[in-house]
Amino acid sequence: MSFVDNLNPVLMHLGPLQIHWYGVMYALSFIIGYYLICHLAQKRGAPLDRDGVTELVLYLIGGVLFGGRLGYVLFYNLPYYLHHPGAIVAVWDGGMSFHGGMIGVIMAGLLFSRKTGIRFLSLAELVVPVVPLGLLLGRLGNFINGELWGRPSNVAWAMIFPRAPLVHGMMAPRHPSQLYEAGLEGLVLFTVLWIMAQKRWPEGVLLGTFLTFYGLSRCFVELFREPDPQLGLICGVISMGQILSIPMIFIGIGVIVRALCRQRSTPEYLPTANASHTANGAPGPGAHCG
Repeated sequence: MSFVDNLNPVLMHLGPLQIHWYGVMYALSFIIGYYLICHLAQKRGAPLDRDGVTELVLYLIGGVLFGGRLGYVLFYNLPYYLHHPGAIVAVWDGGMSFHGGMIGVIMAGLLFSRKTGIRFLSLAELVVPVVPLGLLLGRLGNFINGELWGRPSNVAWAMIFPRAPLVHGMMAPRHPSQLYEAGLEGLVLFTVLWIMAQKRWPEGVLLGTFLTFYGLSRCFVELFREPDPQLGLICGVISMGQILSIPMIFIGIGVIVRALCRQRSTPEYLPTANASHTANGAPGPGAHCG
C-alpha cells in the first residue's frame, strides 16, 4: 500500500498568521548558511567580519527571492503572468525557479564583489559549499507541501500525492521526486562540496563542481519528475528543467578546466591591496567571524 503525502504544510497558527513549513525551511537555510559561511570565512582567512557576512547573506536573500520569482515567471509561466501581471508579486501562491534564483545569487554576488573589492570567485568559494543545504531543505519543504511530485510509477516506494492529476480517474502512485532531489542535489552535493572545501583548490573548482554536479543531478531526476502542466515536455522529449540544466554542465566543466589550467591558489581575496574589508567596503583591521 502506497504512502499518502497528506502532511500539513502549515506548521502553526499565530492568530490569523499561518507559519508554513516551506517558509521555515527557507529561513533555516539562510540561518544555517550564515554560520557555515562564517566558519569558512574564518578558516580561509577571508576579509569578512560578522557584519560583512550578514550583509553578504542579505544580498543573497534578495538574489534568491527576486531571481527565483522572476525566473519562474519567465521560464515556466510567462503567458499567464503577461495576462495577470499583478500575480507576479503573489509569491505566497507558489512559483519559484532554482535557475532564476541562481542567476539572482550570481548578480547579488557580483554587486557585493564590486562594493567590497573581494573577487567574485573568492566569494563563491565561501557560498557554493553551503548552497546544497538550502536545496535540501527547500526540497523537503516541497515534499511537505505535496508539490512538484514525480511521474506515475509502480516502484515499491511510490507515493500518493492527493493534489496530483488523476490517472484514468484514479489517484496513482508516483515517484517522490522531491526526495530524489533532496538527496542528490542536497545531501550528496553538500557532502561532496563540504569535504572539498576543507582543502584549497584552484579558484573556481568548487563553483565548477557545483554547476556540473547540479546540472547532471537535475537532468537525471527530471526523468522521474512530472513536467509542469502548463509546459509539458518540450517537443515531447525534454523538460524545461533539463533545458536550463544542460548549459550548467558545460559551463561547470569549462570553469573547472580553466581553473585547473590557471592553477591559481585559492583563495586570494584581495585583488589590489593587503587590506581586509568590513561590511561597508572600507579597509578594516582584518577581523574575522568568531
